[in-house]
Amino acid sequence: MPLYRLLLRSLRRLSTRSFAFSSAEEAAAERRRRKRRLRIEPPLNAIRPPPHQSTASRDPNAPRLPDSTSALVGPRLSLHNRVQSLIRAGDLDAASAVARHSVFSVTRPTVFTCNAIIAAMYRAKRYQEAIALFHFFFNQSNIVPNIVSYNNLINTHCDEGNVDVAIQIYRHVIANAPFSPSPVSYRHLTKGLIDAGRIGEAVDLLREMLTKGHGADSLVYNNLISGFLNLGNLDKANELFDELKERCLVYDGVVNATYMEWYFKQGRDKEAMESYKSLLDREFRMTPATCNVLLEVLFKYGKSTEAWALFRQMLDNHTPPNFQAVNSDTFNIMVNECFKLGKFAEALATFKKVGTRANSKPFAMDVAGYNNIIARFCENGMLSEAETLFEELCSKSLSPDVPTHRTLIEAYLKMERIDDALRVFHRMVDAGLRVVASFGNRVFDELIKNGKAIDCAQILSKMGEKDPKPDPTCYEVVIKGLCNNGLLDKSEELLNEVIRYGIGLTSPLQTYLMETFQKAGREDEIPRLLNMNRFGYRPPTPPPRSPPQMAGGHSPPSGPPPRIAGHQPYGTPYGHQQMAGHYPPSSGGQYQPLSGSGATPQISRSTPPSYGAANQMSPHYYTAPGPYLQTTEPHHPSSGAPSHIESHQHQQQVEVMNK
Repeated sequence: MPLYRLLLRSLRRLSTRSFAFSSAEEAAAERRRRKRRLRIEPPLNAIRPPPHQSTASRDPNAPRLPDSTSALVGPRLSLHNRVQSLIRAGDLDAASAVARHSVFSVTRPTVFTCNAIIAAMYRAKRYQEAIALFHFFFNQSNIVPNIVSYNNLINTHCDEGNVDVAIQIYRHVIANAPFSPSPVSYRHLTKGLIDAGRIGEAVDLLREMLTKGHGADSLVYNNLISGFLNLGNLDKANELFDELKERCLVYDGVVNATYMEWYFKQGRDKEAMESYKSLLDREFRMTPATCNVLLEVLFKYGKSTEAWALFRQMLDNHTPPNFQAVNSDTFNIMVNECFKLGKFAEALATFKKVGTRANSKPFAMDVAGYNNIIARFCENGMLSEAETLFEELCSKSLSPDVPTHRTLIEAYLKMERIDDALRVFHRMVDAGLRVVASFGNRVFDELIKNGKAIDCAQILSKMGEKDPKPDPTCYEVVIKGLCNNGLLDKSEELLNEVIRYGIGLTSPLQTYLMETFQKAGREDEIPRLLNMNRFGYRPPTPPPRSPPQMAGGHSPPSGPPPRIAGHQPYGTPYGHQQMAGHYPPSSGGQYQPLSGSGATPQISRSTPPSYGAANQMSPHYYTAPGPYLQTTEPHHPSSGAPSHIESHQHQQQVEVMNK
């Protein structure tokens, strides 16, 4: 009997067990299939381990590496695109504030986002702010810079005339960074040295570049050749040109354009055209950047026939994806030349021109090309042609950007077509494009003068629904316009939005509203509205985080974030704000000159140098938190809370003690 039960139990187990495969051969085939699939599509954790993975095997003394492109995904990619859209809109203050605030949030910016705003500040010639941003992101916020970050800083110092500081940054990269300088680094440095009259040091830097194993860069050689030509040393320039032709396997022709312009300046047109023809005889496949320089030189010195011939040749050579011979800048040069000569119909034909060769393809025009020709038509008062091109742009897969709308709105206002300007302004806001304060205030002012105050209030309400919030000055212009037109109820609604979103109310506007409502017999409404506790909008509070680990992962710094715009959300007013916050700046945020011995100062391997003033920006708006008066006034974080905040805190302490 026990044997029978044992057999029955074994059979029951066999009947309930589920086999995945009918044979060992089938199981082996499935294993091989899975291995092949893993080789083709490895799991994400094999490519990019999670950030919380243990790093015990990592050398703690090894320098940290900057972000790779794989880090630019998810929320960090959304943050990057948001900052880029603000940069394209021209609102650099808002872009800077969004990037800086994100340092203290869960979604920290990548090095690519930091580089984007620093480069935008450089292009706007706001050099001190570019240096301060470098100091804030990479010295204070524990973000690891890459070579592009250092190149931006080198270029900024060179344009400021601080070539010695730029050279010191270059030496720091060689000594401490886990990467080498790029050819772009040598381009910036050689140009800065030549502009400073130190061409001998620029030649030494070229030799150092070649010694370190870098290839012969035509733009570095072009800087030196241009410098020697401007000094009248043609022999040395020719010597460097011959050396470039020996070392460079693929020459792009940019040096010939430098020779041509120098010959034209000397009145030696024959030698200039000989240099140009010798370049064409070699039949190089020149990039659009080189050909564009040649076109500009030819047009500048009256060689329009040769320029148009080169343009037609570029169109014939345009065979994407194999080779791209033209870009939107090429068409912009040709279109602008037509407008310069008053040939408007020819400009439109040139804009749509294609190559005649069998394998050539038409150029897919981008938004920048449309913006240029629309702007040219608007400048000449030809709004019907500009509107046609705008509709053509909207019908494609492209989206008009801020400059497109701005050009049309300004043209409509100039021609006193107020309804059309209002229509395009509505479209701009509906598309989610950023309205810069200077442009928005000018448009609001013109629309209010023409009886469109209600429409301006509607547009501003739409703008307030998105982040970053509009600038306080925009609300000030529209609210005053509504009050001047007797629309006190609508102005009160906008004031309600200002308080609810925590944007901040300027003292002059508060005084103006008190006086206006007092004249209308409604003097109690403004104080009641200002003192009312609004819970409709609360800025997000970042969760607590662990202290930064210099040798580990990219963890954000601990401690409370610096008081930037009074802990306002992204919609708060953005002026030039204090970068350093509560962090003690290294060396006082100032570049320390070298000692008399000429020794390079010791710089920590884990922290890049600031190399410039981490400037304290101009006073920014401070928004009083809580249900009390939301009065905006200049305030520095280091100076403590404003007087009315201090008195309120003291009053609370007294009440607690009495209790």
